[in-house]
Amino acid sequence: MAEGERNRDTRSAEYAARTAAREGARWKRWLGVQAPFRWNLRRLALGLTLDVGCGVGRNLAHLAASGVGVDPNPHAVAEARRRGFEAYTEDSFWASPRAEPASFDALLFSHVLEHVPRPEIAPLVGRYLGLLRPGGRVVLITPQEAGFRSDATHIALLDFEALQDLLGRLGVQLVRSYSFPFPRFAGKVFRYNEFVVIGRKA
Repeated sequence: MAEGERNRDTRSAEYAARTAAREGARWKRWLGVQAPFRWNLRRLALGLTLDVGCGVGRNLAHLAASGVGVDPNPHAVAEARRRGFEAYTEDSFWASPRAEPASFDALLFSHVLEHVPRPEIAPLVGRYLGLLRPGGRVVLITPQEAGFRSDATHIALLDFEALQDLLGRLGVQLVRSYSFPFPRFAGKVFRYNEFVVIGRKA
């Protein structure tokens, strides 16, 4: 596999190591750059949340004891477990007692769907909807333009319209859409600005 192809392989050991290194950068810890995103997630009071595409566990840390993670990258899952989180590969998750219908209060897809080819996005989210209790929430978070351009593994730019359309096609009621941490216009230059769209299962 060529170097460029490895850089786009989100299931590789290299990708997991690169993600862990980025999140553990000393300057990020000093500045507390995750504090606003931790606050944003915790204020939603999601309850027991399945973090689909949990990576090495950044959002599992934000969710504290109320998060369970699943990820296709076994190296990322191993790192998340090393950090003390409950995380599974896809196969091990579906074989576990956690994969009970209507057992989660929320599904979180944070910085995941932009890595997925467009025809596969709805089936991916739909695969997990049966695990969500009636009235449970679906939280979709994707990068805006500057963030999208920053990672070679990003495939699809999913804005408010695309995410709202996704919920509609899956029969999930739209609750709220907002830009975070700054207004929408900042997303063209600030790489950490996010689209946040929240839906509720009927």
